[in-house]
Amino acid sequence: MTDGDVMDHEDMPGGEADREPDPSDSLRTFGAAMQALREHAGYSRPEFANLVSFSKHTVESVELGRRMPDLALVERSEEALGNTGALRKASKYVTRGRGDVGLAAWFRQWARLERVAVSLSTYECRLVPGLLQSEGYARAVFDNAIPPLSDGQLEDQVRARLERQKLFRERPNAVFSFIVEEYVFRRQLGGPEVMKDLIGHVLELTAPRNVTLQIMPLSTESHACLDGPVRLLETPKGQRMAYSEGQQNGRLISDQKEVSLLCRRYDTLRSQALNPKDSRALLERLRGER
Repeated sequence: MTDGDVMDHEDMPGGEADREPDPSDSLRTFGAAMQALREHAGYSRPEFANLVSFSKHTVESVELGRRMPDLALVERSEEALGNTGALRKASKYVTRGRGDVGLAAWFRQWARLERVAVSLSTYECRLVPGLLQSEGYARAVFDNAIPPLSDGQLEDQVRARLERQKLFRERPNAVFSFIVEEYVFRRQLGGPEVMKDLIGHVLELTAPRNVTLQIMPLSTESHACLDGPVRLLETPKGQRMAYSEGQQNGRLISDQKEVSLLCRRYDTLRSQALNPKDSRALLERLRGER
């Protein structure tokens, strides 16, 4: 956080009502480790809860493996328990249960934030964003994984990717914005039929009033996001966060100076991309060419 600021845990997903119906083994293991470190440091549960500014019920739920640990709780617990790095590292591998199977460890924290965000903005230059992928396109993406995935792993990946698209139905009041490079839709990933089906899927998902899609045309002479993909969101309390992903890694960005810079780049890119109406017309033409 910037200048030592700590995120308010009420901005994060996972309130007391957000208990896991079927906790994973990793969730229980993380909780047990946190409890052991707390007890080793000599804190009672109420004392520790006061120290990390969370309710004792939240601390208890995490320690008993009944709910996901908030990012703020992990960071504050690290500070209170000697900054060993154990909880911070372990939190990257915690899964909710079946719901997180198929999501990369470094992406899970961002996926949790997506579920409560009031706005989500995505710029993508490599492939169609996961939230907009059709099943056929997602399979083509994972078919290209190196090393190759087993059949079970591939199914888990596809299932998890499609599961995230429930956000569109579950959050009709959230604002979704997407900017995607034109050549991403021209690449024949999976073949012409897969791409034709994908474009139809994208047009359907981006039709509602709260979803905007803009295409960055090949003919553009200016580009504000040449440094790569950008993901941004706003929490219910108005805090903005960002996410950056590369080869086998991802980084959640909460430093407000860095997030502000990425927001300015995204806003500039929106002015450089085709407007939503022209973007849909371009996709319709591309679909007709298949």
